[in-house]
Amino acid sequence: MSCQNKLVWYELIPIFSFLGLGGRCRNCQTKISIQYPLVELATGIIFGALFLKFQDVFFANTFVFSFTYFYYAFIFSLLIIITVYDLRHKIIPDSLALILGILAFIGLFLFKTDGSFEFYPHLPALLEFLSGLLIAAPFALLWLVSSGKWMGLGDAKLAIGLGWMLGLSRAISGIVFAFWIGALVGLALVIFSKKYKIKSEIPFAPYLVLGALLVFFFKLHLFGI
Repeated sequence: MSCQNKLVWYELIPIFSFLGLGGRCRNCQTKISIQYPLVELATGIIFGALFLKFQDVFFANTFVFSFTYFYYAFIFSLLIIITVYDLRHKIIPDSLALILGILAFIGLFLFKTDGSFEFYPHLPALLEFLSGLLIAAPFALLWLVSSGKWMGLGDAKLAIGLGWMLGLSRAISGIVFAFWIGALVGLALVIFSKKYKIKSEIPFAPYLVLGALLVFFFKLHLFGI
C-alpha cells in the first residue's frame, strides 16, 4: 500500500480480504488494484484443476500425487508470474524463463508428454529433447528478422520451457491457440479501445500461457506428431 501500513492476517486472505475491504486499503483508503484478486482467483482455479486432473493418482499413490501436484503447481505459479509481469512491463525476466526451462527439462525425464502428464520416469526420446528448441526457433527467427518489432526474445525463451513441458505436438497446438486468441483480442482492442493502434505493442506471453493451459487441462490437440 502507498501508506506502507503493515497488513494484519485477515487482510491477507485471498479474494475475501479484497471484497471485505471494498477494494481499498483499510488504513489510507487507497484503491487496491483489481490485479490482486484476479491473480488469486486464477491461481486458485489452476490449483483446483490440477487436483482434478491427477485425482486418480491421489487415490492410488499419495506420494506420486504429491510430487506431481507440487511440481506442476510450481510450474504454473511461474507461468502466472510471467503473465502478470509481461502484462505490466512488456518483458519476461530471464531469471523466470530460465527457472521454467530448467524445471521443464527435468520434467522430460519424470513425466509423460502424451496429454496425461503423469509421473513416468524414463529416458526421453530425441524428439522430446529437441522439442523446446524446435518450438522456440520460429520465435527467435521472428525476433531476429524484425529486430524485436514482431516478437520479443523473451517469448522465445518462454517457448523453450513450454515445448519441453508439453511435448512438441501439444506445444505447437498451444501456440496455434495462442495466436488465434491473441489475434482476436488484439483486433478487439484496436476496434474498441482508443489506447491501442495497429502497431501497438501487445504482450504475447499471456496468450502463450493460455494456450498451454488449454492443451494441458482440456487435452486440446490439433496435431498428431
